[in-house]
Amino acid sequence: MTEVKGMTKEEKDLLDSYEKEEWKSVKNLKKEMTHYQKVARATLRKDKRINIRVPAKDLEEIQKRALEEGIPYQTLISSILHKYASGSLVRKAS
Repeated sequence: MTEVKGMTKEEKDLLDSYEKEEWKSVKNLKKEMTHYQKVARATLRKDKRINIRVPAKDLEEIQKRALEEGIPYQTLISSILHKYASGSLVRKAS
């Protein structure tokens, strides 16, 4: 693996993945970009506030995952809700 001084673990992992040729080109890049730009705009537009009660353990796990992703936990929750509402959040096959 090629390594550059000062790389974070995440950067090293990404470079390693790239060098293992685990990445594939997107067939219709413009269409994909347009789709994800729309999703991002819809996700980022926050014009309503809700209050919910959740088990402490669930919130802790969400906060851990958000930390791993490098985003605020509220943003992660909003993204999950958006994916569910839009039908793109699917159940993992067991």
